[in-house]
Amino acid sequence: MKIITVIEDTCGSNCECIAEHGLSIWIETEKHRLLLDTGASDAFIKNSDILGIDLKTADTVILSHGHYDHSGGIIPFSKINRTADIFMRDNALALHYSGERNIGSDTAIADLPNIRYISGDYKIDDELFLFGNIKGRRFYPTGNDNLLMDTENGKAPDDFSHEQCLVITQNSKKILLSGCAHNGMLNILDRYREIFSSLPDYVISGFHLTKKYGDYTQSDLDTIALTAKELAEMDTVFYTGHCTGSVAYDIMKRIMQDKLNPIHSGDEVILN
Repeated sequence: MKIITVIEDTCGSNCECIAEHGLSIWIETEKHRLLLDTGASDAFIKNSDILGIDLKTADTVILSHGHYDHSGGIIPFSKINRTADIFMRDNALALHYSGERNIGSDTAIADLPNIRYISGDYKIDDELFLFGNIKGRRFYPTGNDNLLMDTENGKAPDDFSHEQCLVITQNSKKILLSGCAHNGMLNILDRYREIFSSLPDYVISGFHLTKKYGDYTQSDLDTIALTAKELAEMDTVFYTGHCTGSVAYDIMKRIMQDKLNPIHSGDEVILN
C-alpha cells in the first residue's frame, strides 16, 4: 500500500513540490488507485507530475466535504480523467461560508457525469467504506466557530453533515481518512466504533484546530490538550497536517509522542 500527501499547507522533503492551503492524498491499494480530496487548485496536478503519480489511472476520488480547499482541483482533474468515480455527500454543494466569505465547492461539480452522491453509510467494496452522520460534539473544534452554511432561514452555523470519512481495509489493517475532521476527531472515532466495534489502526486527517496564535483562548488550549490525552490512550497511530496548525500540533505531539506524525506536500506517509 502506498500513501502520498500530494499537497498540504507545508513543504516536505521534495522541495520542488508546491504547498498550498488545502489537502490531497494519493493512495494505492491492492484494488484501487484513488484520491482523497484535490486541494484548492490545480497545484495538486503539478505536484502529481513531479511525484510521478499518473492521475489518469485513478479510479476513485473521495471528496471529504464541501469546502474549496479540498475540492478546488476536481474540475481540472476531470479534464485529464473522465472515468474515475467521484464520491461526495449529497449536500456538499450547498453554500458554505467563513464569516462572509464563500468557501464552498465549485457548483460546476454537479455537471460532472461521474459524480456519486452519498447520504448514509456506503460500502464501495471490501476495501473502501464511507461514513458520515457524526452527531457527537465532544471537544468540538473551536475553529468551526465562524463557519456557516445556507439554510431556508438564512445563514446558520455549519453542522458539517456534508463531511464524510473514508475507511480503507488492507491486509487486516484499517486506515481512517478524513479531510478536516470538522465534526471533531473524537466524535468521528465514536461513530467509527459504532460501525466497526473497534478503533482504526491508523488515522490520517486534519484536526481543524488552527487559529491565529493570538486568538487561542486558554479554553482552546485546554481542549487541544484533553483531546490529545484521549487520543494517546488509543492503540491508533495518527498522521495530521493542513488545518491542525503548528500550535495545536506542538501541544499534541508533546502528549502523544510517537503516536502523532506530521504530513507534508510531496512526502510519502509511512505507516509505523
